[in-house]
Amino acid sequence: MHACVVHGAGDLRVEERPPADPGPGEITVTVALGGICGSDLHYYHRGRVGDFALHEPMVLGHEVVGHVAALGPGTEGPAVGTPVAVHPATPCGTCPECAGGRRNICAHTRYLGSAAHTPHVQGGFARLINVPAEQIRPLPPGLSLRRAVLAEPLSVALHAVHRAGDVSGKRVLVTGAGPIGCLVVAALRHGGAAEVVAADLFDEPLRIAAAVGATATARADRADDPAWSGAFDIAVEASGAPAGLRTCVERVRRGGTVVLLGLLPPGEVGLLGNVTVTRELELRGAFRFDTEFDEALSLLAGALPVEPVVTHTFPLDQSVTAFDMAQDRTVASKVLLDLSGA
Repeated sequence: MHACVVHGAGDLRVEERPPADPGPGEITVTVALGGICGSDLHYYHRGRVGDFALHEPMVLGHEVVGHVAALGPGTEGPAVGTPVAVHPATPCGTCPECAGGRRNICAHTRYLGSAAHTPHVQGGFARLINVPAEQIRPLPPGLSLRRAVLAEPLSVALHAVHRAGDVSGKRVLVTGAGPIGCLVVAALRHGGAAEVVAADLFDEPLRIAAAVGATATARADRADDPAWSGAFDIAVEASGAPAGLRTCVERVRRGGTVVLLGLLPPGEVGLLGNVTVTRELELRGAFRFDTEFDEALSLLAGALPVEPVVTHTFPLDQSVTAFDMAQDRTVASKVLLDLSGA
C-alpha cells in the first residue's frame, strides 16, 4: 500500500509500506479521505510541532474516514464495508487525568501521526490502517465521508468552546481564521454566541469565516477596522501566533476569558502579564478533545454550515502539492487527500 511519510523538515514522500493484519481488538480501515491539519504542516515544514520533534520517519494524518475492511481475531465491531470515522486518540485509561474525565490531556496518550512519543505513532494517511476497535465510529445515517472528515477538527473546536464556558449571548473574538478557527466560529454560533468576530491577516480565510457564521470579520493588520470596536466577553486564540495571543488579552473585557487553542512556537512566548493580573483575566488552555468526537459527528449529520471550510482535494500521489497548497492561506483552508486510489 502507499502512505504519506515525513522523514524530516521539508522531506515528504509517498512510499510503499507493507500492510499488516489486524490483531485482537483491532479493526482495519480502508482510508478514503484524510484532512491535512496544521500539525501535519508543522511536521513537514519544521520537523516538529511545538515541543514534539521528529526522530524517525512517520506516516502523517489523524483526520481520516473510510470503510471497515477487516476485524481482528475475536474483535467486535461494525460489519465490513461500514463507513466509519476514526477517533485518533488512545489514552491510557488509568492515570489521574483519565480517571478524572480529562482523557484528552493524558500524558500517555498515543495519537495518530504524532511524534510526542518515540517510537512515533504512525498516522492515517495510508490506504490501510489498524486501530483499536473502540476508536471506530460508524457514521450516522446520511452523513457523507466528505463532511465526516471534518469530525476531528470540529471536535477540537467544540472542546475549545466548552473550555470557554457558557457562550450563550456572548460577544466572542476568534483570532486566526484557518480551518480550526472557522470551525470554532461555527461551534460558537451553534452554542448561542450572539456575536462572533473572526480576525485574520488574509481576506480569503475571513470570507470563509463569514460563510460559516461569523457576524463580523476584522483584518488583524488594520487597527482601524470597525469590527474591533468594543470589548469581547471571550477570546479564542486559534492562530498559534504570539501576536494573536496579545490581541486576545488586549481586546477581552475585564474579568473576561481567553482560550489558548493554537499551538505557539516552542520555548517562551511573551505575555501581557500585568494586563492579565489587573483585569483578572482567565487564561484557559484547550488541547485536543475526547467525547466531543461523537458530538461532532452528530452535528455534521445535521445542518452545521461547514462546507466552505473544505477548499481543495488532491490524490495521495500529489501529497507534496497538497501540503504546499494547504500552506498557502491566501487561497486554501482545509485541504483533503483522496486515498481511494492509493
